[in-house]
Amino acid sequence: MIGGCPHSIDRSNAKTLHVNRRWSRFNETISIETAISGGRMVGIAIWGVAALLYAAFWFWYDAAGRRLTEAEIDAALAKLAASRTAGSGDLATLRTFLEADDGREFLMLNLVKVNPDLSEHPETRELMSGAEMSRAYFNRFRRILLGRACHPYYAGRKIGPYVDSWAAPPDPGWSMVGLIRYRSRRDLLSVVTHPDFTKAHALKHLGVTQTFSFPTQPIVMLGMSPRHYVGLVLAFAAALAHLAVLMIR
Repeated sequence: MIGGCPHSIDRSNAKTLHVNRRWSRFNETISIETAISGGRMVGIAIWGVAALLYAAFWFWYDAAGRRLTEAEIDAALAKLAASRTAGSGDLATLRTFLEADDGREFLMLNLVKVNPDLSEHPETRELMSGAEMSRAYFNRFRRILLGRACHPYYAGRKIGPYVDSWAAPPDPGWSMVGLIRYRSRRDLLSVVTHPDFTKAHALKHLGVTQTFSFPTQPIVMLGMSPRHYVGLVLAFAAALAHLAVLMIR
């Protein structure tokens, strides 16, 4: 009889098939574990990059700065006096505020009465309303503000007279109120002594007939600041990127 026993051949084939199946399952398991491990590493990398980006933003936006020295205050106030962008009383008050520097952020509250008349732009000779002149003034130094993590926090139009006042002078006809966030008093000085700010100050006098400002520090804040929504945007972007990687794999 030529050839082996049919039963022996069948058992050999079955054994080979069983080995092949086990090897195939092993390879599938390894592939799944590799994919999971790779996806985990990519996820760690994505969230790590998001965390580093937020840390860099926080350091730029929220890190406490060095306190101003007496020499720095003297130099800055001398520059302001030479540029005539503030009166002597304003400079004395400003000095008191700067000498109490704590290196922390603050919000400058501004009450503004916009010029109701048209004025001629000192450079273009174009007739502009008080509101347009005020916007032109702000646009001149907006870049300076943003470059130092300073920015408008709130701006609103006045829509009615005083509804409550106590021992206060009559309402002169305020037009709007605004809050500008300054990262520190050092940044405030950096903004107001910048050449572009000094050049733009003439526009403020043409666009505003009356104003006063004073610094505040938040006690209660229910609204979100850039430190919150930048973190949310980065987290959302990282989540989308991680989900896309998992779906592709």
